[in-house]
Amino acid sequence: MSIIVVSPGLLTTIQDFGRIGFQETGFSPSGVMDQKAMRLANLLVNNSPEEAVIEMTYLGATLEFTCTCMIAITGGYFTPKVNDNEIPMYTSIMINSGDVLQLGFATDGCRAYLAIAGGLNILKVLGSKSTNLKCNIGGFHGRKLASGDCIPLCEPKYRVNDIGNRSLLKNKFIQSYRNEIKSKEITVRVILGPQKDYFTEGGISTFLTETYTITNETDRMGCKLEGTPVGYHSTVDIISDGIPLGGIQIPPNGKPIVMLADRQTTGGYAKIGTVISVDLPKFVQRKPGEKVRFEEVTLHHAQKIYQREVKQMERLRRALVE
Repeated sequence: MSIIVVSPGLLTTIQDFGRIGFQETGFSPSGVMDQKAMRLANLLVNNSPEEAVIEMTYLGATLEFTCTCMIAITGGYFTPKVNDNEIPMYTSIMINSGDVLQLGFATDGCRAYLAIAGGLNILKVLGSKSTNLKCNIGGFHGRKLASGDCIPLCEPKYRVNDIGNRSLLKNKFIQSYRNEIKSKEITVRVILGPQKDYFTEGGISTFLTETYTITNETDRMGCKLEGTPVGYHSTVDIISDGIPLGGIQIPPNGKPIVMLADRQTTGGYAKIGTVISVDLPKFVQRKPGEKVRFEEVTLHHAQKIYQREVKQMERLRRALVE
């Protein structure tokens, strides 16, 4: 049971929720960029939420299957096809031995996720299957996928014929998420701090009212934004401290940098805020040239938003099972 990589696309890696608990020793967490898409893909094929998926960026992969299995594709739209016939996203699809799955260029969003029922038979390194490209560990030999790679699959815990077709395309929660991916300008909610006091009143006002543009200097490590510089007091240099997922550093030029999955473990620039976890998926689906605005929320409000999304995901799970 395996998948053969015919063509790897631009940047295709194996990722799960990440390598948690090792930042203090210098290992970036890595993991998927869009955790919502990963959860949804695994939900559709009846995997555990944390099972590893294949993440594709900008240009998808072409993959040949050597077995019968169930798959689902979520995230950005890459015009997925099986044997040259277009297939729907956010839907469980039966794949037969010898079938070829092809994903093209991203038309909406920039990252797509492929889950396979049973999961990927990949060895965990420090508790995770995620690929850490800088340290060359995890995933498939610690690197992005290449033509000729053969990725082993796990046996699903049930017969794939028993699951039937599952689709989330008509669900309002999914439709809202897909509309966010398609949008060329989004609003992202942030909690200010932890170094809010390093910035002037005018600087914070600029940060919360300016429209910023995604630049070409964007990757799995972080996203540099272009726009009016954020004003600060005498310096933005701090004693290096830990960098959370979604942390927003302000370097001396005043241009925000949003730190993402492959971020460094610590950093010496003041952080004006952190993107809330619920809004990170739509942010990481931005392409260069697209726009983003920031809106302040309290920690309490962010927790309420998160709790609401957890309940929505649970409702989706129950709807698919019933």
